[in-house]
Formats: sequence, structure tokens, C-alpha cells
Amino acid sequence: MNGLKLRLLVEQFLLEDIGAGDLSADSIFLDKTKGKMVFVAKESGVFCGTAIFKMAFQLLDQHIQIEVMVKDGEEIRAGQELAVASGNVAALLSGERVVLNLIQRMSGIATLTKAAVNELDNESIRICDTRKTTPGLRMLEKYAVRCGGGYNHRHGLYDAVMIKDNHIAFAGSITRAVELARRNTGHMVNIEVETETKEQVVEAVESGADVIMFDNRLPEEIEEFVKLVPAHITTEASGGIQLDNLKDYRYTGVNYISLGFLTHSYKAIDISANVLIEEEH
Repeated sequence: MNGLKLRLLVEQFLLEDIGAGDLSADSIFLDKTKGKMVFVAKESGVFCGTAIFKMAFQLLDQHIQIEVMVKDGEEIRAGQELAVASGNVAALLSGERVVLNLIQRMSGIATLTKAAVNELDNESIRICDTRKTTPGLRMLEKYAVRCGGGYNHRHGLYDAVMIKDNHIAFAGSITRAVELARRNTGHMVNIEVETETKEQVVEAVESGADVIMFDNRLPEEIEEFVKLVPAHITTEASGGIQLDNLKDYRYTGVNYISLGFLTHSYKAIDISANVLIEEEH
């Protein structure tokens, strides 16, 4: 992840929650009380969010010490200690919710992505995400997909051309849309075309598309469409594919399967933050 962008994001999230000050923590702990807080997984999954622990707490107090016991992408189990934060109690309490909100969600996406990769069970096809992300959280959510063993599709409208049905309708044809996009972008920019019929696939191939998507097609249709595409053109299946029917696409022969549900229908992993009481000897 981009460190500068991460810092700006976490600063915004902390400001949203803390505002002019944490009335609860700041009014109770006026004497800079020191303490420890341990983060514990309450269910199994795939962890994601190491950088969040470190960034959030140290933005609040640079003297807080963070020990993270797991790595991003590592499988975790219920009851496992993930990290310990030590330092100013007021700062620990002020940052607790933002940290939990982010790592629970990122770990949920990583866990769901891992489940999708395992369900497909075909290393020749890559599972990837879409732009169906939470506004403001795209960088974090796409990072979580990678931690779960998936890949990223384009990050935004700025890093690739994707010609969808409405682009085609306005341009008049796939051929015309690809021609205009090729003329007005640099040679480093890939052009993807969304297709739904055999005729559209053939036209996309002949127009010189770099990537061809088969949109909302049945597995048997995709198997036939793939045969029409030369090996140098990347293929992608998308639309109507869920975890419960993903295995039906295992042998379609596409290069990628893009899944919007990875970032819009995940379940956050339950993680708790507890005060760590050290026994006196």
C-alpha cells in the first residue's frame, strides 16, 4: 500500500471519530496513564491490517509501542492474540475503534477471497476484484483481496480503458469505441471490451482489444467464446458468479474471474480489543 495515502486515510478516519477530542478517555485519564491493550481474534479467518495497527496508534502518540504477532495473509484462529499496543491509555482508547473497524473489514475481505480461491481450485484462473468497493476504502479493500490470494482489476477509471455496453451504445459499435480509445490514449494503456454475444466477441477480437470480458454468460457459453479469442488476448468472466456457483466456472478456460462480492458482500471478522492486565510477582 502507498504509505503516504494510508497516512492521509487513517488521519481522516481518526478525525471523523475523535473530532475535537475524546470526551471519555481524555476526561478520565488526565495523568498520562500507561497501559497495554491486546487484540484477539474471536473467529477464524485470514488476517489483514498490520499497517493499520502501527499507523493509527502512532499518529495518536508516537511513543506507543506496537507488537504485531501475525502477518498479512496469515490464517488465524479464534482466541489467537494478534497484536499488543502499549503506551498512553487515552491514546489507546481513542484509536481502538478505528483500528478494529478497519482490520475487521480488511480481514473479512481477505477471508472471503481465500474462500473463493479455494472454491475455484484452479491455479490457471486468477480471482480478481472489481470497482465495487466502499468509497474511501478502495486501496485498503483491494490490498485485502491480494492478502487473500486474489488479484486486482483496474484501481479506477484512470489506469485502464474498459468499454462497457453504454460506451458501445454511445459510440455506435465496439470497433468505433476501440478505435477512438486507442487513438486518444497512450500505447501503455490496455483496452478491455465487455461482450455478451458471439458476434461481439468476434468484433472485439478484430478491433484489437487487449482484454475481452464475457459478461453474465453461462459457463458453457464462456467455454465456446474462449475458443474465438487468440492466446495473446486476455479473457475475463464476470457477472452472476457467486461463491456457491464458482466451481461451475473452473474449466471455462478464462484467464480471470472478477467477483464484485469480494468487496461488497463480505462479513467482517470479529476481533476484540482487551485491556491486558499483567500479574504482579
